[in-house]
Amino acid sequence: MLKQIPNIITSLNILCGCVAVLFAASGDLITASLFVFLGIFFDFFDGLAARLLNAQSEVGLQLDSLADVITSGLAPGVIMYQMLNLSYFGHMQSLTDTFSMDGWNVGFKNYMPLIGLIIVIASAYRLAKFNVDTRQTSGFIGLPTPANTLLILSLPLILQFQFSDLAESIILNKWFLIGITLVSSLLLNAEISLFALKFKTWDFKSNAVRYIFLILCIVLLVLLKFLAIPIIILLYILLSLINHKEHQEGTKYTKNS
Repeated sequence: MLKQIPNIITSLNILCGCVAVLFAASGDLITASLFVFLGIFFDFFDGLAARLLNAQSEVGLQLDSLADVITSGLAPGVIMYQMLNLSYFGHMQSLTDTFSMDGWNVGFKNYMPLIGLIIVIASAYRLAKFNVDTRQTSGFIGLPTPANTLLILSLPLILQFQFSDLAESIILNKWFLIGITLVSSLLLNAEISLFALKFKTWDFKSNAVRYIFLILCIVLLVLLKFLAIPIIILLYILLSLINHKEHQEGTKYTKNS
C-alpha cells in the first residue's frame, strides 16, 4: 500500500488539473489558477514521496507526465484561450460560443483565441520528449511545463490583484498574448539547458545557482507579488544559461589541464 502513495498523490494532481480546466472553461480564472497551484504542489511531492519510499516505477513516471499534460498543459492552454477572448471581445466565452453560428458570422477573428491551445500541444510534446531524453536526469532541456504554467497563471492574477491601467493595456493586448503563447511554446521545446531545483547535497558551492535563485525569488515575491513571476521565469532562464556556460568552460579547462 505504501508503494502506491506516490501514485495517489499524482492522481490528486490529475484531479486538481481537471477541476482547474472546468473552472477556466467557465470563466473563473482565479479559482482555476488556485487548483493549478495545488496540482503543481502535488506534482512536487509525488516525486519526493517516491524517493523517500523507494517506490519509483515506470508506471509512476508515465502517470506523472500524463498528470502534467492536464495540470501544466491543458489548464494553462484553456486559461490563455480565455485571456485571448478577453482581449478580442472584452469577455470570456465557451467553446460553444466560439463555434456557434454567431461566431461564424463574426469571421476568422472569432477563432483567434484558439491560438492559446498551442500551449497544450507544446506542453504534451515537451513531456513526451522528457520521458525518452536521457540527458534530463539532473537538469532540463527546455523550459519545464510547471514553470511555463506559472508564467501563464501570473497574467490573470496580476489583473485581478495588482490591477493598473498599464498592466491591463499590456496583458490584454492581443499581440502580447499571442507572443507569450508562441514564445513560451518554443521555450518548452528549445535546446537550452536549465538547472533543476533538486538538491543532492546542501553545500553552497555545488548549489550556488540554486541558492541564489531561491533567495532572489523570495525577495522578488515579497516586493512585487504576482508581478514577480514573469521576472522570476526570465531570471531562471538567464541564470541557467550563465551556469551552463560556466560549467562548459570549467569542463574545457579541466580537459586542457
